[in-house]
Amino acid sequence: MDGILALWKPRGVTSHDCVFKLRKILKTKKIGHGGTLDPDVDGILPICIGKGTKVIEYMVDSGKVYEGEITLGFSTTTEDKSGEVVNKTPVSQMIATEKIDTEMQKFVGTITQIPPMYSAVKVNGKRLYEYARAGMEVDRPIRKAEIYSFERLNEPVLNNENQTLAWKFRVHCGKGTYVRTLAVDLGEKLGFSAHMSDLTRIQAAGLRQTDALSLSEVEEKMNNNTIAEFLQPIEVAIKEFPRIDLTEELYSKVKNGMPLSKETLNIIETADLVALFYREKVVSLYQPHPSKEGIYKPSKVLRNQEDD
Repeated sequence: MDGILALWKPRGVTSHDCVFKLRKILKTKKIGHGGTLDPDVDGILPICIGKGTKVIEYMVDSGKVYEGEITLGFSTTTEDKSGEVVNKTPVSQMIATEKIDTEMQKFVGTITQIPPMYSAVKVNGKRLYEYARAGMEVDRPIRKAEIYSFERLNEPVLNNENQTLAWKFRVHCGKGTYVRTLAVDLGEKLGFSAHMSDLTRIQAAGLRQTDALSLSEVEEKMNNNTIAEFLQPIEVAIKEFPRIDLTEELYSKVKNGMPLSKETLNIIETADLVALFYREKVVSLYQPHPSKEGIYKPSKVLRNQEDD
């Protein structure tokens, strides 16, 4: 069994839990996921099976779309609703939507973030969450993130009893973006403590909710032998890379790992990776040679045989 499965991860389980369960359901050990979701977050979790595991890194690196909720009024240790309250700034009146939208738009583009203490980023060989659980605060590295769009989805709701203001949002972001931190940083720009009070990943690596199956549905499809109908080809993971279609003559060179010139591959614009196809299937990824200008070399072989 080879391919990519769009799993709808439920809340309350880890991404690793899902992989563990799928290994039993699909009766194969060669399974991985293309981008971790926190236990409290539901949504699309790309699952790579068999030869699909060769493209996990490209799915992890792909852009993702989330829908969630930002709440102003208090911040938490984890920057989401699961943490303990650390600071309160009561909201007593509405904030103009124009002001909210203006500040949200300022985050579109390349931004910098400081990862949350409750995250898997390593500092001096230890995960930040390990320091956090030990009650230690350490200097965290500043990281860049790409925000392609960040928009409000509804009218803000003022809760007079809790003295909070909340609204739903959608964000399209690049790899390594902490949406929790985005919520906190936006709140700071608006003058309030804030946290991310809800989050769902609605798209990852081009996979959408309409493509997704729940764990129980995967088991059902497996039992009635229809699971193959729901597997995406590994090509979906590399569709953002420039595509080169090979002749039989060129394929004979590519399958032997031969470096080739830009002219031979008909590459017009230099790209970090190009996907080489033969008979409508991706066979290899090539990258610029580190020391030979104008030459591309294999980065990863995805298929060895014509009939894979």
